[in-house]
Amino acid sequence: MSIKTEVKKTKITSFIFLTILAIIWVTPMLWILSTAFKPESQAISWPIKWIPETFTTENFAAVLSNTNDAPILKWFANSLFIAVLHTIFILIIDSMAAFAYARLKFKGREVLFWTLMTTMMIPPVMNLIPTYSIVNKLGWIDTPWAMIIPGLGGVFGIFLLRQFFLNIPKELEEAAIIDGATTFQIYWKIILPLSKPALVVLALFTFMGNWNDFLWPLIATNSVEARTLPVGLAILQGTYNIQYAKMMAATVLSAIPVLILFLFTQRFFVKGISLSGIKG
Repeated sequence: MSIKTEVKKTKITSFIFLTILAIIWVTPMLWILSTAFKPESQAISWPIKWIPETFTTENFAAVLSNTNDAPILKWFANSLFIAVLHTIFILIIDSMAAFAYARLKFKGREVLFWTLMTTMMIPPVMNLIPTYSIVNKLGWIDTPWAMIIPGLGGVFGIFLLRQFFLNIPKELEEAAIIDGATTFQIYWKIILPLSKPALVVLALFTFMGNWNDFLWPLIATNSVEARTLPVGLAILQGTYNIQYAKMMAATVLSAIPVLILFLFTQRFFVKGISLSGIKG
């Protein structure tokens, strides 16, 4: 059997495998979207009807109009504000730290960096109690800051950006130094503009992680008004006694910002991931 035939068989096998995975992933998404536009009686009917017999937007209207027990728009605004601000802070802090570890020379740099990387092996759940104690003493419980600030201590973004920064030619930096550029100017005017793919990937990961977070916002908030959307959806489930059509409508609304963000950033996604792991 020729090498060409083997390669062709491998591609076909890979295509079939990935197609099956895609179907497994997409099927629940299609059911959620379909159910969101069904009356409740059709949402729980069997067998499942993928195309609604009666197309309705009443589920979205009911979810958005319930501002007392389940203020969806308030939860949506809370999640958007927290996720956007958290993402901005992460990009600033992690890019500056990654620049220092990748381009600046100081004693103990490598030891400090890899010591920092070992903290990635600590399960986040182990930090819940000490984090809550600190946030409580600062008076941030039931405020957006409880969900914005603590997560800024993560090191994944530092690792991702450092790997990308290492691939930027040092000749550009040397030329800037000859022209009289300061360290901050090199970081701001050379490194960051050339690192858009990695920054976009980090922004996407950070936004999605914060937007979908459930456990910490559940612990850090007490009032209904301070809840984020994932926690609010759990409240909504109890409010409507598991009315699936309304639950799916709320779920569709919660997915819109992430889908929009991904559509606008997908062209940077593969490039950012691939270039971030070339050089260690």
